[in-house]
Amino acid sequence: MRHLAAHTILLLLLTALLWQSCATSPRVVVETHKMPDTLRVGTLYSPTSFFLYRGDTLGYDYDRVCDFAKAKKIKLQFKVAPNMHTLIDMIKTKKVDLLVYEIPVTAEFNEKVLHCGETNTTYQVLVQPKSRRRISNVTQLVGKTIYVEKGSKYESRLRNLDSEIGGGINIHTVESDTVNVENLIEGVNNGTIPLTLADNDIAKIDKSYYNNIDIGLDVSFPQRSSWAVNLNDDWLADTIDAWSTSERTMLYTEDIANRYFEQNRTSSSSGSSASAAGGKNYVKHSGDISAYDELFKKYARRCPYDWLLLAAIARTESDFSPNEVSWAGARGLMQIMPSGARSLGIDPERLFDPEVNVQCAVSELNYLDRYFSKYVSNSQERMKFVLAAYNGGMSHIVDAIRLAQKYGKDAQLWYDNVEEALKWKSIEKYYSDPVCHYGYFRSGETVAYVHKVEDQYETYKQRY
Repeated sequence: MRHLAAHTILLLLLTALLWQSCATSPRVVVETHKMPDTLRVGTLYSPTSFFLYRGDTLGYDYDRVCDFAKAKKIKLQFKVAPNMHTLIDMIKTKKVDLLVYEIPVTAEFNEKVLHCGETNTTYQVLVQPKSRRRISNVTQLVGKTIYVEKGSKYESRLRNLDSEIGGGINIHTVESDTVNVENLIEGVNNGTIPLTLADNDIAKIDKSYYNNIDIGLDVSFPQRSSWAVNLNDDWLADTIDAWSTSERTMLYTEDIANRYFEQNRTSSSSGSSASAAGGKNYVKHSGDISAYDELFKKYARRCPYDWLLLAAIARTESDFSPNEVSWAGARGLMQIMPSGARSLGIDPERLFDPEVNVQCAVSELNYLDRYFSKYVSNSQERMKFVLAAYNGGMSHIVDAIRLAQKYGKDAQLWYDNVEEALKWKSIEKYYSDPVCHYGYFRSGETVAYVHKVEDQYETYKQRY
């Protein structure tokens, strides 16, 4: 009993001391965090995370952070950094709240940022032509010639791999300020170079354009990466983690990944057939170019271009199919982006009506012609700039004009001049240039597009 009494007394004394300490010490407040009305987002222009296309902002990471903002009912403010060093500095100095870019999960970056959200895994792959005699093991690279950018991580990996297998790989380096990994992948597809290396996410995007490449052989260890926040913002990291692991988010992410990395970008899908004809019956008669010739003739009166050019654009864009939807969301006969329709006060669902679609296209062509008249005085030459902007977006063509001016090209000529400068916008040296305001651009489609439309236009002019 005495032991029990002593124990009870000791307990009471400790309780009294604890009460006194709490009464005289400052009150400990548990901090709670509320999402800001506007989240400041830092990113980099890249073919996967964030880029501009046909006047719209797109990207795997961009679409996902927009979904996060929608779920949290907040606004986003984007700040695009010129390079990774600046991007990391922006989060460390609290100039942004979140880095929406794939930041590598390494000891170096773990000291600078707090990773959060979905963890993606990338690795380098061999890009080779499709063949029955495909290379299926790295030891089969002995005696093979592989092209990589000089000084790149691909060259570093290739030299290490060469050492690992005992030598024998012919490593051909090319200057990185004249070509990039996408140019090399295109070379493999076209048969102008034999092999190259690429990150698997870049290779997947390129495979959606090209049918003649194989990217099935991994040649490096996996590298994990994810979004990141300031080291002190664990509350925000926890919020993003919870959002990214919800079933709804995971399903959405799977859908977005398919859009950017799996869907074939050279073909379109069917749109809404119910509203395609807008209640009208369009018929192609003998001697017509298409069933929509009367529409082209009607709306060509409202722009500086004749109806045959409108027909050539429709032929190139959709092969005269009013139901087409591209991987980027462009719709209908003339492939109008939903944002373009909305800017004209038109419901994007109406874009499957051929007349509405052609009307939107003519409005856009009129705007582009007026805009580029201050850059290109000759109307025939200006048409090429307008076509390029119609396909790839006005901002990238303006960037190409600035690059052409800076690097001694004729900024009023398209072929071999501004066209060439546009090709540079997939190379970091150029899309990070101070005169280039709109970042990375995959130019191959737009360069080919101008040629295709002009060729089709000339064919129609000869016939009519």
